[in-house]
Amino acid sequence: MSRPPLAREKVLDAFETILIDEGERAATMDATARGAGVSKGGLLYHFGTKDALEAGILDRLALLVDADVAAMTSAPEGAVAYFLRSSVMENDPIDRAILATSRLAQGGSSAAADALRDIREKWADAIRPHAKDAVALDLVMLVSDGLYFNNALAGGSIPGPVPRGAAMDALIALVEGAIRA
Repeated sequence: MSRPPLAREKVLDAFETILIDEGERAATMDATARGAGVSKGGLLYHFGTKDALEAGILDRLALLVDADVAAMTSAPEGAVAYFLRSSVMENDPIDRAILATSRLAQGGSSAAADALRDIREKWADAIRPHAKDAVALDLVMLVSDGLYFNNALAGGSIPGPVPRGAAMDALIALVEGAIRA
């Protein structure tokens, strides 16, 4: 009898949480099994190695980003507005997958670093048709980076300004005005 996919997701969730909260070095197989509430054998059934766990996180990220790009390209408000609004972290699954992947990249994983570059390129590809040139595309990407970074700072000792409501609407209007042909 095969194990339910839920157990596999619980293991990935635990690995992701450890990566985010404690870093790549703390995200051992034993710690992941404990965090998921499964035996070491249960963990090994789904992920035979730490490399397989890391690949699972990267696969999760790729699926989430593909869904995000699909939502971005079909968003009624437009791709740029969607992208900028979604650049403010909400601790949702895609944010968590990006943070976990960033921790892996910081730990030296070239596959994780490549995955982060790939998602940035997917987002850029979705924005590119709405930008008059490469500089306009850079503007959107850098504003997104700033929103994400400042939002990350808001939880720490240095508060970052994160526009909300009318302020976000005004920022989006400003960016959209600057990037149109």
